[in-house]
Amino acid sequence: MRGKPPVRTPQELASLLRAARMPEGGLRATAVWLVSGRRESDHTRAAYIRDVGWWVAWCLATGVDAGGPSTTAADVYMAELKASGLARATVGRRVAAVSSWYTYLVREQCVAVNPFDGAERPRLDTSTSTTRGMSREQMSALLAHAARHETARTHALLWLMFATAGRIGSVLAARVQDLDQDRGHQVIDLTVKGGTTKRFVVPPAALAAIHAYLAERGHPEDGLLFVTRTGRALGQPYAWKLVNRVAHAAGIAFKISPHSFRHSAITIALTDGRPLHVVQDFAGHADPRTTRRYDRARESLDRSPAYELAASVTPVPQHPAPDMTAGT
Repeated sequence: MRGKPPVRTPQELASLLRAARMPEGGLRATAVWLVSGRRESDHTRAAYIRDVGWWVAWCLATGVDAGGPSTTAADVYMAELKASGLARATVGRRVAAVSSWYTYLVREQCVAVNPFDGAERPRLDTSTSTTRGMSREQMSALLAHAARHETARTHALLWLMFATAGRIGSVLAARVQDLDQDRGHQVIDLTVKGGTTKRFVVPPAALAAIHAYLAERGHPEDGLLFVTRTGRALGQPYAWKLVNRVAHAAGIAFKISPHSFRHSAITIALTDGRPLHVVQDFAGHADPRTTRRYDRARESLDRSPAYELAASVTPVPQHPAPDMTAGT
């Protein structure tokens, strides 16, 4: 239930499914499912592979037929996921992935039912975000440190992560030709969650850092924006180590992740009073409740509309009209 995933690649998942005696039709349908819908991006597809792999491995270990499991088996699996100490969000994600897979297999007539259909999934706390973010001052210190002591690539990468509030997979997949102009704005097109493309403004400071990095590389016209010295793509494990090393050097005493840059950008924007719908669009959240999780000041009494509401209905004092007959 925890630790190293049983599979990481489509080939490994196919081998596991064959070991679980999944019919070839189910294997073919799974291959199509993995490259369709919301699984078009490599990062999303890899997550679905791992999550389905956990379920199939559990079926093999417990003698459950993955090609025709009962709803009871699904309930036992969810109970064991919860008992293993996994976060609610992780349990919910794993169940959602397997349920999506079975829904597709049912549609393709490869299995009879989806055993997770209608299952009671763990309720998530949508009021807060558990990601550790950085304050405005900490972010400024980190970027300033990177400008003085880190490579041009690191400085540009950190700036783009913060300026776009982009997920690390989107930023690392960015290409040089994705940089452009739009109605006087410097922009970059990133592939975001769900495989769609979203256009982000690149502010001057971030653009200057990117141009300095590209100048070191001889101003390439295409290809990946961030690469190793040998021209290969940067990996997410490298990004995790990098941000923590730079943060520690900049005086930030707690561990962060690449997602901390996204978290910090959204939180700072909300703290600055940017309208919720504007920040929601910037972050690419489908549900405004997700954006609200980042609003640290949402309970602040300073924001209370009570004063304005009271003023809008309080009658204006009426002074008595002067007596025009006085003295006559």
